Amino acid sequence: MKICLKNAKKIKTLTGFGASACWWSPQVNDEKTAEKLSDLLYGDDGLKLNIYRYNVGGGYEENNVRIENPWRKAESFMDEDGSYNWNRDKNGVRVMKKCLEKGNIDTLIFFANSPHFTQTVTGQTSGGFTEHFSNLAKDKYEDFAKYFIDIAHHFIEEGYPVKYISPINEPQWKWGGDYVWQEGCHYQPEEVRDCLLAFAKELEKRKSPLLLYACESGNISDTTKEYYRLLSKEALIMKYLDVFAYHSYGSDNDPQNKIDFGKWAKKNVKTPYFDMSEWCELPCKSPVDSIDGALITARIIGEDLIYTGVNSWSAWVCVNQWGINESDGKCYADGLLYAKDDFSDWQIAKRYYALAHYSKYIPKGSISLDTGFRTSRGLSAFAFRTPRKETIIIAVNNSKAKRVIEPDIKFKTCKIICTDQNGNLSNTTYNGKITVNPKSIATIILG
Repeated sequence: MKICLKNAKKIKTLTGFGASACWWSPQVNDEKTAEKLSDLLYGDDGLKLNIYRYNVGGGYEENNVRIENPWRKAESFMDEDGSYNWNRDKNGVRVMKKCLEKGNIDTLIFFANSPHFTQTVTGQTSGGFTEHFSNLAKDKYEDFAKYFIDIAHHFIEEGYPVKYISPINEPQWKWGGDYVWQEGCHYQPEEVRDCLLAFAKELEKRKSPLLLYACESGNISDTTKEYYRLLSKEALIMKYLDVFAYHSYGSDNDPQNKIDFGKWAKKNVKTPYFDMSEWCELPCKSPVDSIDGALITARIIGEDLIYTGVNSWSAWVCVNQWGINESDGKCYADGLLYAKDDFSDWQIAKRYYALAHYSKYIPKGSISLDTGFRTSRGLSAFAFRTPRKETIIIAVNNSKAKRVIEPDIKFKTCKIICTDQNGNLSNTTYNGKITVNPKSIATIILG
């Protein structure tokens, strides 16, 4: 397969890779475990991620909560009387601190799945009693903004480099009704605008250094463009909206949809940055130890960076719950790692190495390149140029045959790192041909 690098068009300057601490970090009771996990995720010898999404939990009343999974209920720093208890979420804060100590995080995002339970219509953080109904009372927008910004400012004062606040998460989903499973809050497009306007006004009032990260739409196909249209008409929102972000669900097998959305974004999105801030394989059809999970992850990362043209890419949870499927005895957790509820045991999922193929070798400041190559005969290939002037190709071969990649540029050195079912990030000998083995991911570094 010929890869045209000589006349490749520059797409974006990349700002990095990240993941969310949601659900799992509060469960890590052991300090040694927290240290090992932070090394694997944010250390130089691990993924070396630089973006961290910390979940600001909405809290709950013990006698008025419908979320059954203890991993999906989140403590809040604010009590029902409006006072703050900064000893809450000790484990989550400790994990965040340890990850920061690795020295690679430059983007710390505080995000919320729901407002505080006292600010909701139902008194619960799991959504309305009916589906597609906003659970944030309209007279509580200002209270939500004040409470959220109070928390972010407290951590800034404590020395945590909080850069962004993201108060809305996947606003189009139904969130609520008869069945609930986690925190969440539905917003109509106008409610997204009004809520973020309340936040912008509070930031302006406080002369806050914080910036908005919004609105983390759940996909690219329904109301995402409408969210941006409404936000872009509000000058005060745009003053603080540094990143327009979306989640890459629903288009895993529709690259043309990503290409079309990327063209729209290039023409219309005027925020300084444009991010893909959350994805996992959903529904998850790949067992944690299968190369298939890594192959789809690597392909999706490349498609989001190249086809949609984002500045950064973040996985959903770093760690998900370890559960065995009764029908086949396999685990289908969708995190980069997976753990038992009490973290008495935890393991690395195969998809962890898919992200490693990008985050370990494509540093912040690299340029994504459009070579014009689109998936052909099961092979995807995505190109980047690093600040060190190296050209990097990430090749994802989902076919059962070997594929040979032929760049149209001359190079003096070639290093190939490969992951397949039997090995992870293995150095492969270059013998004059760049060969990508069946069912494998290759990071090709041309110098």
